[in-house]
Amino acid sequence: MARPEMDYILVPLGLIIMVGYHLWLLLYIFRRPTMTVIGINAINRRIWVQAMMEDPIKSGVLAVQTLRNNIMASALMASASVMLCSLLAILINNSNSGGGVQTDHERLAGTKFFSILLCFLVAFLLNVQSVRYYSHASVMINVPEKWERGRRRRPDYVASLLDRGTYCWSLGLRACYFSFPLFLWIFSAVAMVACCVAMVVVLYFLDVYMDWGEGEEEEGVGGV
Repeated sequence: MARPEMDYILVPLGLIIMVGYHLWLLLYIFRRPTMTVIGINAINRRIWVQAMMEDPIKSGVLAVQTLRNNIMASALMASASVMLCSLLAILINNSNSGGGVQTDHERLAGTKFFSILLCFLVAFLLNVQSVRYYSHASVMINVPEKWERGRRRRPDYVASLLDRGTYCWSLGLRACYFSFPLFLWIFSAVAMVACCVAMVVVLYFLDVYMDWGEGEEEEGVGGV
């Protein structure tokens, strides 16, 4: 079987494996949140926000420092992603600078680099949004209750901001994960599929946690 034919068969198969796993994970988060790391973290984030806002004078510094660390992590991922986007854009531009009619091999190579570029571009945009939500939460979490009319709803709003920031950061990280099999696609479609299978196995053990218990499943994950 020729190599382009293997690409047409194996590459979609690898993408189906990755996308199928994340669709299963999303469904599992909604149905069994306390058996996933994402669901457990979402439940505990809301508890943490409530605890921080009950006594802002005592816990305000801790809350801001925690959010600052999250902002730094998102900013680091955004900087790395945009740097890799620039590098890949240069590689794509150099590969197309020869002029003339491109061969099938050159077009396929351009598609590979563009796919990786798209992953890092999505990761950059999501991490920028993550910084935005964390910045809003860092201000809202220390607003004195006497100045807030809807103070009963404020903890829920701050928790939703923190959730959105965390979800954007997680999705940005997943976009970077998708770049690994696409990078191996440069070498062969077989390596790409093998990487997809290995990554799904690793992600399963990182995403699923069975020992938390099911006592809070009915609380959900606050809008994953």
